Amino acid sequence: MIPLVNFLEGFHPHYSSRGNPVREGLIIFTRYPQPGKTKTRLIPLLGPHGAAGLQRRMTEHLLAQAREFQKHRSVSLEVRYEGGNTHLMKKWLGTDLSFRPQGSGDLGQRMARAFREAFHGGMDRLVLVGTDIPGITPGLLSGAFEALAQVDMVLGPALDGGYYLIGLRHAFPQLFVGMPWGTEGVLERTRHVADGLGLSVALLETLDDVDRPEDLPFWEKIIRHNHEAHPLARISIIIPTLNEGTNLPATLASTRNAVDVEVIVVDGGSSDETVQVARSWGTEVVASAPGRAGQMNAGAARATGEVLLFLHGDTRLPRMFDHHVRKIMARPGVVAGAFQLRVDGDLPGLRTMERLVNFRSRRLQFPYGDQAIFLRANLFREMDGFPDMPIMEDFELVRRLRRRGRIVTAPVPVLTSGRRWENLGIVRTTLVNYAIPLAYYMGAPPSQLARWYHGKRG
Repeated sequence: MIPLVNFLEGFHPHYSSRGNPVREGLIIFTRYPQPGKTKTRLIPLLGPHGAAGLQRRMTEHLLAQAREFQKHRSVSLEVRYEGGNTHLMKKWLGTDLSFRPQGSGDLGQRMARAFREAFHGGMDRLVLVGTDIPGITPGLLSGAFEALAQVDMVLGPALDGGYYLIGLRHAFPQLFVGMPWGTEGVLERTRHVADGLGLSVALLETLDDVDRPEDLPFWEKIIRHNHEAHPLARISIIIPTLNEGTNLPATLASTRNAVDVEVIVVDGGSSDETVQVARSWGTEVVASAPGRAGQMNAGAARATGEVLLFLHGDTRLPRMFDHHVRKIMARPGVVAGAFQLRVDGDLPGLRTMERLVNFRSRRLQFPYGDQAIFLRANLFREMDGFPDMPIMEDFELVRRLRRRGRIVTAPVPVLTSGRRWENLGIVRTTLVNYAIPLAYYMGAPPSQLARWYHGKRG
C-alpha cells in the first residue's frame, strides 16, 4: 500500500523520467439532480426533491475539493454525467468545465469508455471518482496522482466493498468487465483481475459512501466539520429584482461556481418573466413590496448564511467570488467588503468612470451601488438592516459600517449592465451619481432625491 503524501503547497508541474510534461486528468462521474431519478434509495426518507438536493450538494462539495486541488497541480477536470444535458450541466456547475455524457451501458462500460477516450486524447495519468464519498479531499487526490507515478493502478476502497476512486496509467478494459457492480465484492474482484494482468496496485484510505438512509450522519458530520473549520463558510446572496427577466440569467449563472452558497431572489412585483426565470434556475423566490431597501431586508430575513451579499439583478459576480468574500471577512477588524466595479460596454469615458469609483471604494472605504456589498449577517441584523429609504439605502448603510471597522474592496470586479450609461450618457450619469450623495449629505430628503433620480433616468 502506497501511503498518502502531504498536499503540496504551491503549483508544481510534473514530468516523466525523460523530462517531458505529464498530462494528468481527473474525471468526475455524477448525475444531473432531477427529482425522482437520483439518490433513489434515499427518496423514502428525503422525498424526490430532497434526494435530488442531496445529489446536488454532494456534487458541488466534490467539485469544490477538485477545484482546490487544481490550484496546486496542473490537472485537467472533466465531468461525465447521466441525465440532463450539457446545457443544464453548464448552468449548474459552470462553463469553465468540460462536460460529456457517460453514454450507454452498465457502470463498467461507462468507466471503461471514459478512460479509453481520455487516454486516446493524450492523457498520461487519469483518476476517476464518484460523488458519493464526501470524505474525498485535495490531499487524497494528491496522494492518488503521486501513487500513479510509481504504480499502474490506484484504488480508493469504500467501506461497502466497492471503490470510490480508480486511477490508471493505461486503459485496461478487462478491469471493468463482469464486475458485480453494487455488491461488496467489487474491490476484491478488481484486485484479482489486476493481479492477473500483472499490474502494480496502490490502495488509498478506506472511506464511507452516502447512498442509504443510515449513511446520512456521515455526510452531516463532514459538512459540520467544514462549517467548524470555516466559520464564515455559508454565503447568502440576496438579489432584489423588478422586471429583470432579461439580465437575471447571467446574474444567476455567475453565482453557480461557488461553495456553500444560497441565492434568494426578492421580487418587488415584476410584470415580466423575472419570477419564472428565477424559479427555472431552482432559486428561492420571495415576494415583497417594491423598494430595494425593503426587498433586501426581506431577503436577509430568510437567509441562513453567516455572510450576506447583496447583488443587483443586472450585475454578475466574478469567478471565485466566494473565495474573495471569505478571505476578506477573515481579516481582523474588517466589518464589510465589496467588489471593484466594471461596466459592460465600451462607451468612451467608461474606464475613467470606473477608475474614479474604484478609487473611492478602495481609498475612502466607501463602496455602494452596483458593487455587491457583503457583511456578516449578525452585524447586519444588529444594525437593523438597510434603512427604510426610497434611495441611498446602501450609501447610508456603508456610512454606518465605516464607524464599526474597515471596509475592504476585493481585487476583482463585478460586471454590471451598462444600460444606465447608455441611456443617459457617461457624463450625465456620472454627474447624477455624484450629485445625489452630495445632496443627501446636505440634508435633502431621500423622497425628493428619489423623485429627481427617477425623473432623470426616465
